[in-house]
Amino acid sequence: MTSQISRVWARIALLLPGRADLAEMRRDPRRDLLAGLTVAIVALPLALGFGVSSGLGAKAGLATAVVAGALAAVFGGSNLQVSGPTGAMTVVLVPIVGQYGSGGVLTVGLMAGVMLVALAALKAGKYMQYVPAPVVEGFTLGIACVIGLQQIPNALGVRKPEGDQVLVVTWRAIAEFAKAPNWTAVGFAVTVAVVMLVGARLRPTIPFSIVAVIAATITAQLAHLDAATPIGDLPSGLPVPSLAFLNPGSLGTLLAPAVAVAALAALESLLSASVADGMTVGQKHDPDRELFGQGLANIAAPLFGGVPATGAIARTAVNVRTGASSRLAALTHAAILAVIVFAAAPLVSRIPLAALAGVLLATAIRMVEVGSLKAMARATRSDAVILTLTAAATLALDLVYAVIIGLVVAGALALRAVAKQARFDQVPLDRGDHSAEEHALLAEHIVAYRIDGPLFFAAAHRFLLELTEVADVRVVILRMSRVSTMDATGALVLKDAVQKLHRRGITVLASGIRPGQRQVLDSVGALDLLRCEGREHATTPEAIRAARDHLETAGVLTALPVPTPRTSTEEAQR
Repeated sequence: MTSQISRVWARIALLLPGRADLAEMRRDPRRDLLAGLTVAIVALPLALGFGVSSGLGAKAGLATAVVAGALAAVFGGSNLQVSGPTGAMTVVLVPIVGQYGSGGVLTVGLMAGVMLVALAALKAGKYMQYVPAPVVEGFTLGIACVIGLQQIPNALGVRKPEGDQVLVVTWRAIAEFAKAPNWTAVGFAVTVAVVMLVGARLRPTIPFSIVAVIAATITAQLAHLDAATPIGDLPSGLPVPSLAFLNPGSLGTLLAPAVAVAALAALESLLSASVADGMTVGQKHDPDRELFGQGLANIAAPLFGGVPATGAIARTAVNVRTGASSRLAALTHAAILAVIVFAAAPLVSRIPLAALAGVLLATAIRMVEVGSLKAMARATRSDAVILTLTAAATLALDLVYAVIIGLVVAGALALRAVAKQARFDQVPLDRGDHSAEEHALLAEHIVAYRIDGPLFFAAAHRFLLELTEVADVRVVILRMSRVSTMDATGALVLKDAVQKLHRRGITVLASGIRPGQRQVLDSVGALDLLRCEGREHATTPEAIRAARDHLETAGVLTALPVPTPRTSTEEAQR
């Protein structure tokens, strides 16, 4: 028991911050502080907007950015990751808010945080690398579409209609707008989005999102535009941490949503950390530690009324581009947002919702990498199918189902491609030292087949069909040295084929069975059939001699001198 506790503690110790992290923070603090300031300016409207979009309000977005952003920066596995509320998570949270209320969302976030810590302890972070690129691209495209559609009610200046499906809500919002158009809200949303998109092209280093939001707020106040609905009152500070929202009786009901939130948090955070690694030289994140940091962040955020958080790709990219070199930048970003919460809440509360909608619309558009989408679509037909299905499922269903569908389709297409590599070819008999007359006589009664590639469930039945349709001969030799892998289905199909040929009076001999395949053949009883009467042989020449002896015993061949096998390479023998 003591040794188990020691191992658990040793594992946890590996996930905690160390001296190396502190040393990196001291390396170039000036650059990190400047990068943190820039990221905070970019993150403020996003945190407000995603909080509003989630259904818990702008205060929840700010609390998440401060609390989760700070904890993930300290305990996460990436030096450059910036965490907080994100559009992808908002997509998942909206239906949870509608069904379970704000308390349900906070409980789900807490449960998801515990799950992420458990995933870190199980070293599950490494499995992110197995998610195919078309799934990631389709997932991102679908999220961008959902985020954009979610902003339509605020951009049009109408109350958010009832409904769980984003397409339905969007259609109802458009119908409401048609009855009573609010062109002021539309003007704010479009102007902010255009300023961000155009400004990013002309001056990428300037945070046009905050510039546009400030301009929109000043305009709305000076012109007394009542149609530009503001965010509303914000608390001057973070609330006291509390578990009052937690209802133990609802934990079972909320388990499925919590799994979905944890899966999304893990996927998006590890993807964002990988993107940060690719944008720099010499940086490499620890995936298990990243899951641990995100888990702690999501455990703490609900205590302050915050929504579930993940690593944020857009803010992380800004962090990298502005020269961040350590986690001090992400910590600075959280600290500056905390100061804003305490000192500037009354000013922030006057920001028009339509302006925040414009920020998120521009963010959604910038998420779509047209070049990457074209590359995936042109790569192979399978990649294009996976990308399209994942994006459509993200839009029509939800994000977790979308990833599952993308992975299943990708796996099925990959198996189909691997199965096509399996070959079952008839090959001529090795002549050895047989005379031409004897070789011709043997070839009349013996046929040899070579199996190349995998013999598994996706390809095995084609093998059975081809083998059982063999012409009327006395002996079939299966050359199996080139079988790369075999599963139980392949072994059962092989057994079935041998039995069917035996019923036709055809003797089956096998050569070159690899040690790794003997266990699976033995487990289904196929090896017993081949062992019977010495029908399994190490090399093909041995199998040919055994076939010749069998034909002599059966009286098919007259007695002929036994040839001396010639020396050859093992590949030629098998």
